[in-house]
Amino acid sequence: MIGKAVLRFAKISPAKLRLVADLIRGKDVNRALGILKFTNKKGAGILEKVLESAVANILQKESGIDEDSLLVKAVMVDDGSRMKRVRFYARGGASIIQKKTSHATIFVEGKPKPKESKKKKESKDKGK
Repeated sequence: MIGKAVLRFAKISPAKLRLVADLIRGKDVNRALGILKFTNKKGAGILEKVLESAVANILQKESGIDEDSLLVKAVMVDDGSRMKRVRFYARGGASIIQKKTSHATIFVEGKPKPKESKKKKESKDKGK
């Protein structure tokens, strides 16, 4: 079972977000959340919210998922659109400043809960 969460148009450059995404790719969800909580980068807070959303999505979609077996299957960070701004200079000059945005997608994979076997309890009071 795979759950997914997408964040679009995050106001952070994709290169900065990829640095944090590389830290959690392929890890256990609980460990990944711990890493993101204590990483001192802006992208860590952004990816933490997306990861929590992906976990909530898979748990809502599939009721028989074991929360402890969830893994971060894939983390993709893509370029978003760029906001273009103009910076004016002396003698009529100008240059364009491009403010980059990112799209982040996280896939979470989980295993189903193990089914409890119903063992027949033999009563000790059979002889009475």
